[in-house]
Amino acid sequence: AALSRRYVLCEVVSEDPRCRQCIEDRALGLAVRDAITRVHGDYGLACCSISFTVKYLNAYTGTVLLRCRKDSYRLLCSALPFVRFLESRGQRYPCFLNTLHVGGTIRTCQKFLIQYNRTQLLRLLQNCTNEEERQCIQKSLLSCSLTEEQSQIRDEEDDDGTE
Repeated sequence: AALSRRYVLCEVVSEDPRCRQCIEDRALGLAVRDAITRVHGDYGLACCSISFTVKYLNAYTGTVLLRCRKDSYRLLCSALPFVRFLESRGQRYPCFLNTLHVGGTIRTCQKFLIQYNRTQLLRLLQNCTNEEERQCIQKSLLSCSLTEEQSQIRDEEDDDGTE
């Protein structure tokens, strides 16, 4: 039987605009592992490390998709609030991870993210001050759909043997 996994969708939130530039798989993976060790010790790290990976990362939007085993996702999720910074090239950038969704497949996380982005855009639309802003956001709303790049991720997931 295939190993059950969970996908944790997060966003990196930081007031430092330079933080986005340092969002990379390695730095994020290290920050998460460090938080798990601080909160749950070596045992927690060992449980979470099996099958843990940064599956998808978009530095531009700050969107991150983490994968872990189903039986250790609670350990992982409980440690995420303790990520305080990302480190890159000797610099520390203060930030935190906001968990948006936990799903059994990458596809459910993608669907959630589309809905979430649509909701955020609608909030922005309500706060528009001029017609130009309004049209720009309406255009963004219309473009909320699965792209070709995301379909390739789905194909990878099917090869994983995940439910």
